[in-house]
Amino acid sequence: MAIDFLPLILSFKLAVICTVVLTITCIPLAYWISSSTTFVKMVIRSLAMLPLVIPPSVLGFYFLILWSPFSPVGHFLETVLHTRLVFSFTGLAIALSVAGVPFMLNPLIAGFESLPKSLREASLTLGKNEWETLLRVLLPSIRPSLLIGIVMTFIHSFGEFGMVLMLGGKIPGKTMTASIALYDHVESLEYTMAHIYAGVITISALLSLILLFLINSGIIIRKHRY
Repeated sequence: MAIDFLPLILSFKLAVICTVVLTITCIPLAYWISSSTTFVKMVIRSLAMLPLVIPPSVLGFYFLILWSPFSPVGHFLETVLHTRLVFSFTGLAIALSVAGVPFMLNPLIAGFESLPKSLREASLTLGKNEWETLLRVLLPSIRPSLLIGIVMTFIHSFGEFGMVLMLGGKIPGKTMTASIALYDHVESLEYTMAHIYAGVITISALLSLILLFLINSGIIIRKHRY
């Protein structure tokens, strides 16, 4: 029986896109949240953590309702922008990026909060602006946290099932990811193919966990002290 690599490639593409998007967006967000504590920031941080406690199928259901052609948002997307996000690769990428926010944001916030406040203050005193301080001073100091966020976001996006099934269905070459292909083969009692997809997802998760432990132990990246 020939192996269909397309679901694995599709999962990989989704995971890469979500990881890149969240790396770019969550770094400034985490810096802003960790710089001080206000009620507004606490609310935003709580909202960003919701995907951790809401089942993926529920989140996918809300996206399905929001982007439905019968909703105001979905109607606007179709009639004005000529775009349909339900049952599409683009819709999955957006939804998985939202669902992956806590996996990237939490390690970054923890990293920024672990740094002494004097480091930021010294950088600003020496004439660097906030962006230079973030990119050239603080971010290099939390490289392990950034790597942890990247690894966690990637593997979460790669293996997501509930949201993909709810929002994308199982369209071959479009929304049929590895986890959906696994489910489809199990339904068809094709356990050989199911074992292959399950094995790839499991091995990917295991290698990601090993990488996380190596990062945490400082084997891959060590903090240099001057």
